[in-house]
Amino acid sequence: MKKIIIKLSFTIFAIGISNFLSAQSTKEILNWYNGDGTGMQTNKAYKKLKSKKSNNVVVAVIDSGIDIEHEDLKGKIWVNKNEIPKNGIDDDNNGYVDDVNGWSFLGNSKGENLNEACLEKTRILKKLSKQFEGIDPANLSASEKDQYALFLKVQEEVNKEKEEYEGYLNQLPMIEMMVKQVPTIVAKELKKEKYTLKDLEKWQPTSMELIQLKEFAIAIETDQFNEKEMADQKKQLEQMVNFNLNVEFDDRSLIGDNSADFSDKKYGNNDVEGPDAMHGTHVGGIIGAVRGNKLGGDGVAENVSLMVLRAVPNGDEHDKDVAMAVRYAVDNGAQIINMSFGKSYSMYQKEVSEAFAYADAKGVLLVHAAGNDNANMEIEPNFPMAQYSFQKEPLKHFITIGASTRYPKEKLAASFSNYGTTKVDVFAPGFEIYNTVPQSSYAKLQGTSMAAPMVAGVAALLKSYFPSLTMLEIKEVILKSSKSYKGTQQIIPGTDQKADFATLSVTGGVVNVLNAVKMCSEIEKTKSVN
Repeated sequence: MKKIIIKLSFTIFAIGISNFLSAQSTKEILNWYNGDGTGMQTNKAYKKLKSKKSNNVVVAVIDSGIDIEHEDLKGKIWVNKNEIPKNGIDDDNNGYVDDVNGWSFLGNSKGENLNEACLEKTRILKKLSKQFEGIDPANLSASEKDQYALFLKVQEEVNKEKEEYEGYLNQLPMIEMMVKQVPTIVAKELKKEKYTLKDLEKWQPTSMELIQLKEFAIAIETDQFNEKEMADQKKQLEQMVNFNLNVEFDDRSLIGDNSADFSDKKYGNNDVEGPDAMHGTHVGGIIGAVRGNKLGGDGVAENVSLMVLRAVPNGDEHDKDVAMAVRYAVDNGAQIINMSFGKSYSMYQKEVSEAFAYADAKGVLLVHAAGNDNANMEIEPNFPMAQYSFQKEPLKHFITIGASTRYPKEKLAASFSNYGTTKVDVFAPGFEIYNTVPQSSYAKLQGTSMAAPMVAGVAALLKSYFPSLTMLEIKEVILKSSKSYKGTQQIIPGTDQKADFATLSVTGGVVNVLNAVKMCSEIEKTKSVN
């Protein structure tokens, strides 16, 4: 699921992880991820590469879709040169008609597109309810008991969450009324009828309720919370109740295929933007938005083509769509695949693993976002994975990315980011990221969804300038050249406790492009000598 991170901070309720950024101006956060400090030093790396030629690298973006006409993505969208546009013929015989810029696995031949979908646990509950609803567990066979335990688990989770979100929806009218009262309450606390942003920032409330009130007042004062935000919040709540957690909703009827049949590949359409391409467009911009044109943020990779594969709806992605998208990417020349999505359950792990193994065998790098549940992945899984329980060894060409911030002291790991000593490979900037969104607009978003394309972009940059290096070598360079923060005490995401940053990932570091370029240069020299 592509989590758009939203939260209402006012002691009332919260959804997901906060996307209310502190009152930062666009100028202050613009391109910080390419700069120094806790940034990746991308700009310095390009200076070191200025006398070196580059080759185009194809990066597949499996996501919600991309606005391929965005002003800051001109010349950056992959074009299938073997396909004649709009002639209704599969010119290259790859099984997909008019797949000029990629393919959407979330549509049908009529041009209709799926937007909302269930969570995977909702699908599992729907499937298992037919088998276990109302049965006597005492009569179950040993082989059925594991499935029954899963049924009870997802049933409890789905029912609990649905009840929670329905409660939030019922509170909205009251919240809207309370929002209108915020200025009056704050004015009373500050003893100042007309207060300013500076007054709010100087205010030092002591109770938790007033601290949250201050945060909320700042969000209102800086226009980060307004009527549109309330409408968006309501829309997300309705999406959770009516679609994500609704076992009665059939999220496959529009597409018309069988989501359990991985041999059925002929479905979808060529509408690679779809109805809601915000997430994918932002991800694509991080990888390859035009550099130095003073439009939004700069992409990490300069000489890159973005292959658009729409497979991530507003809900959990189907395993089949992920597997098909990966195979499409590999078969059509992608060297890197960005996967800014994830979920807690997966029904068809073997089939997804087989698609990943196919990419692995072809030397294609899979870059996956760690997830935004501030969870320890050593304990809580986030699918897809580099190694499933039935695999003897992890995939070689798979890298999992946590999200880092601009703040090296104590808050280097973003508060929402998943982490894990062996399950997360490295961190990359994923907080306060300003980049492309549809209709040639720009916005600041955050999440491990933003950190993964940072690394996909770095991999593309390195492959572009050092084509003799394999993607496996490039992966190892990205990890080994990361800027180490081992020994620094950082707040563990989702807690108020601190730990050595080394314990939050395999490397204990943040991706650094300058270091990576230097390391690639040395490897290239060694290869040329040998």
